[in-house]
Amino acid sequence: MSEFILEEATIDSVHRALKSGALTVEQLVEMYLSRIEQIDRNGPRLNSIVSINPRVRDEAHALDREFARTGRFVGPLHGVPLLVKDQIETAGIQTTFGSIAQKGYVPARDATAIAQLKRAGALVLAKTTMPDFATSWFGFSSMSGETLNPYDLAHDSGGSSSGTAAGIAANLGLVGIGEDTGGSIRLPASFNNLVGVRVTPGLISRDGMSPLVVFQDTAGPMARTVTDAAMLLDSMVGYDPRDEDTVVHRIAGHTGSYADHLDAGGLNGVRVGVLRQAFGSDSDPACSMVNAAVRRSLEQLQAAGAILVEVEIPALMEQILETSLYLTHSRADLNAFLAERPALPYRSLEAIREAKQFHPVLDLLQSVFDGPKHPEDDPDYFRKLAARDRFQRAVVKIMADADVQALCYPAVQVPPPKKDDVRAGRTNTLTFPTNTLIASQTWMPSICLPAGFTEAGLPVGMELVVYPYHERDLFRFGYAFEQASQHRKAPNV
Repeated sequence: MSEFILEEATIDSVHRALKSGALTVEQLVEMYLSRIEQIDRNGPRLNSIVSINPRVRDEAHALDREFARTGRFVGPLHGVPLLVKDQIETAGIQTTFGSIAQKGYVPARDATAIAQLKRAGALVLAKTTMPDFATSWFGFSSMSGETLNPYDLAHDSGGSSSGTAAGIAANLGLVGIGEDTGGSIRLPASFNNLVGVRVTPGLISRDGMSPLVVFQDTAGPMARTVTDAAMLLDSMVGYDPRDEDTVVHRIAGHTGSYADHLDAGGLNGVRVGVLRQAFGSDSDPACSMVNAAVRRSLEQLQAAGAILVEVEIPALMEQILETSLYLTHSRADLNAFLAERPALPYRSLEAIREAKQFHPVLDLLQSVFDGPKHPEDDPDYFRKLAARDRFQRAVVKIMADADVQALCYPAVQVPPPKKDDVRAGRTNTLTFPTNTLIASQTWMPSICLPAGFTEAGLPVGMELVVYPYHERDLFRFGYAFEQASQHRKAPNV
């Protein structure tokens, strides 16, 4: 076998190198740690990594020893170094949830999803940066500062899975784990030329993951290829008695591997609904750049065999606003999570606010501080909660009436903003034009796919949304588009 190449490596290329003897897991880990030192800590200083796993070399050595002894991998993710968003608890590794207030907290056990990934043979390489308690579309954190976009250091990496996105894009890890409430996997995937997947909430356990809107939250894979995202998800889903919402996995009846549904011809004859109202105005130069890239991608969808159908969701923005529960739910959900953990330095948002232990740019967090103590204290709560079911039914009915299997639109209406604009408050979370809320607030699975670049070289993402529990279609359609378009390109860092 030829010499192993780290940049743009895949799970398959790593496994082939391990089997041939051209690579060991220890060597792979050292290569990534060296790259983190060169690119994240020095050089461009992306600042995507907040903590290195102190035991990662020992864990890599143990995997190599087991492979040498048996000649077999311990699981389907043998030796895969993960970048894990710091929102998810990891035993023996500092976990801060992006908050300087929680510096020094080291969980005693892994979140369920992390334990599952480890059983599949993966190892946590490092924890990645995120805004305080996942409350921003942008890479600003009281714990770690600012995370830069590897495609243009003057621009933002996106949030809230900021560090996972920037790190995987810059090849600082093989694959990554993010979390998505309103778009925190898909928006940074769009900003970093990555594949990001949001599943039907409940397929993946939320045990050990700080919440934002607890019934809307889900972890998920972030990767440079659809194949790697599918392989990663295979080891994350499942019923977990620690999280009652994972009964969804039993209802969905998922069996087998998502990777089994990858098909380069998977778009042949597939009807895709194009949601033009989710495109920004062409009179806005920022929106126009994104629109141009997505329109080219729509042509590539057609060339791959898809049939494009124009669809419309009546009163779309009004329905998004009516079903938004961040300001109603987040204070209570976060406080319940913090109160359950006696080892945390701060066990309530009120204590964090009083100590001024948060990043001042985070407008959503400051609004969450002022939210109701209990969701039921909001007189509009039950009306808004009921509106979510109606929103999902309305969207599914529109798809059914148009006989489409997926919806398609720009993941975000604009390219990654400049850091200066976020710092100055010219761009903020509560008004940012992201379309990722559509899938989040209808509990529908979606995937963000690389859709090319603006003329200035900034990444653009395209989102596909499918029926609830139809994650297999995400990978079938996404893989076919990926093979037809080949939009993934490594940044020049």
